[in-house]
Amino acid sequence: MDEPSILSPADSEAELEGTAFRHAQDHLHAVYTTEDFRSAVRLLDAVAVIADELNHHPDVRLGWGRIEFALRSHDAGGVTSRDLDLARRIGVVAAELGAEPGAHPGE
Repeated sequence: MDEPSILSPADSEAELEGTAFRHAQDHLHAVYTTEDFRSAVRLLDAVAVIADELNHHPDVRLGWGRIEFALRSHDAGGVTSRDLDLARRIGVVAAELGAEPGAHPGE
């Protein structure tokens, strides 16, 4: 099996345009705001199902009304097409559940 190609920020720019995700060095990062903690957990639960389907799991930081995702293909050492696919699917489920893109640290 071939190792997936690592993508640069320029490679992922068009795919990420208009999403909550940003390509930050060796990972994709997104912040979503939700109505409350329970809503953030519902989003995490929905993403867990997707991640298991894809066998590709994000790093997650969860708080009251806020959830952050970091996507990275650890086996490849950076961002790959698998991360873009997961980011796209997270964006769809986040919108369905009413989560809004939040500010990234430093913005």
